[in-house]
Amino acid sequence: MIYSMTGYGRCEVEENARKVSVEISAVNHRYLDLNIRMPRMLMHLEENVRNVIKNEVARGKIEVSIMCHSSAKEDLEVTVNEALGQAYLGGIRQLGATFHLEDDLKLSDLLGVNDLITIQKQAGNLEAVSETIEKALKGALQTFLEMRGKEGTVLQQDILCKNEGLKVLLAEINQRSPLVVECYRQRLQSRLEQLLGDGMNIDESRLAMEVAVFADKCAIDEEVTRLGSHFGQLESILKEGGIVGRKLDFLMQEMNREANTIGSKANDYEITKVVVALKTEIEKMREQVQNLE
Repeated sequence: MIYSMTGYGRCEVEENARKVSVEISAVNHRYLDLNIRMPRMLMHLEENVRNVIKNEVARGKIEVSIMCHSSAKEDLEVTVNEALGQAYLGGIRQLGATFHLEDDLKLSDLLGVNDLITIQKQAGNLEAVSETIEKALKGALQTFLEMRGKEGTVLQQDILCKNEGLKVLLAEINQRSPLVVECYRQRLQSRLEQLLGDGMNIDESRLAMEVAVFADKCAIDEEVTRLGSHFGQLESILKEGGIVGRKLDFLMQEMNREANTIGSKANDYEITKVVVALKTEIEKMREQVQNLE
């Protein structure tokens, strides 16, 4: 299958009083650029997350966001600042003794003291947390790859359609090419007749030599053959599937190079017009190829 480099996937898993949500998004990039955001207490799992994604994705700028909400007891740690409580109680009782006030303090009076009790989230049962994150990650990765695959199929069809259009343009060039030399010979002969005037004979051997030199300079058979071969290679690569972006990007460069050579050597207005159209379509195809993984 052909994959696009852009895509989005999300999955949420809730089990064992934990809810884990994973989001994966990607845009085009020359290489694999993976950025993972997750709670600090779960950073020990980052390498595992990275490896799971690397096994499925080869190129693209990937953003991964992992969020974990837990109400499991083993994921929470309650800390009591006893020194602060003692200092608070001592101060209040001293104040009561100084002003002869009744000591009616209750436990509930201490709960409002800032920083007396702190609740911190912990990784808790590491194995259980890891399993939940892995389930959410694989779910998000599946929807992410499905979206990439659907877009990749659309791009593949568009590129193949453009490739058929290039074949038509190349056929026009191939059909016009044999006429270029004959048109040059006729123009040259007509020009010589105008310059020499009536009664002057044209040296046919010299004329033939000039035409032969021109024919050698404007010969584009090799370029046309190579360009046609590139069209076939493109179809083979797309049919093979997998990671094709870099191969096709290089092939686009070769196609453009052959088109430039044809345009510079042909020395014919009609072929030049077709070459301009050819290069325009190759550039459109290149833009689509750069979206493929």
